[in-house]
Amino acid sequence: MVIEIDENSGFCFGVRNAVETAEKALMAGEKIFSLGQIVHNDIEVERLSKMGLKTIDYDEFRRLRDCKVLIRAHGEPPETYRIAKENGITIIDATCPIVKRLQQKIRQTWEEIKIKGGQVVIYGKPGHAEVLGLIGQTDNNAILTDGEINLDRIDFRKEIHLFSQTTMNPEAYEALAEKMRKKIKEYGAPDPGKLLTVHRTICTQVSHRQPHLESFARSHDIIIFVSGKESSNGKMLFSICKNVNPESYFVSSPGDIKKEWFIGKQKAGICGATSTPGWLIRKVSEVISSFNI
Repeated sequence: MVIEIDENSGFCFGVRNAVETAEKALMAGEKIFSLGQIVHNDIEVERLSKMGLKTIDYDEFRRLRDCKVLIRAHGEPPETYRIAKENGITIIDATCPIVKRLQQKIRQTWEEIKIKGGQVVIYGKPGHAEVLGLIGQTDNNAILTDGEINLDRIDFRKEIHLFSQTTMNPEAYEALAEKMRKKIKEYGAPDPGKLLTVHRTICTQVSHRQPHLESFARSHDIIIFVSGKESSNGKMLFSICKNVNPESYFVSSPGDIKKEWFIGKQKAGICGATSTPGWLIRKVSEVISSFNI
């Protein structure tokens, strides 16, 4: 059986930068904390934990004093930086540059439109770390929707600026924008474009992966998709594989793999989320190779 690893899989730039930033500090002997899991992959978190990285939650963060805390690629709301300053905490900021620019754009937009009753709407996953950071740029006044919830909170007669979490599905984002345009027309506005501004904020590393992943999944008899169970990016990308190739399997570790999946298969493809470390993808490949099918 031929085994092929998708060359575009593995850490995106933002996650790779956060992990390398943590590794550099830890290898220099620094004691640092990570506010939340540095990446949505339990095995990678465990590896960094063995190096000395301690993951903390927000309650623990508020109790810390005079130490170093890493902000992961997802970013944080302004409140986090305020608490850090008050508590003498040194921030190691590993926010993804794309997320950082999006935060700045949302903050700037909110400052410009709030005085005239404008609204910021964010398309994202409720409770996701990146989303909390984005909403925080508007003093928590932004309206969050996953495409269904909270649409009744939007005043379709007033100015609306729509932003997306960087890892959402581009097609679903456009579907939401179209739904909002129709709502605006229902309220009597002939030109929705005058009230609705749709900002293109989905990361291209995510959006460009869909057509490539579809082609990759289609060209193999079986697909092994490697991702942490909590990764929203992983869930979205796996669904793309599964829709194209029913013989697609989601695994979080080499131990999840079953030999019988590969019986009768000639070509296996291995791919993963933007939060999946390359070393783990290679380990999965080694395990499959050991089956000698």
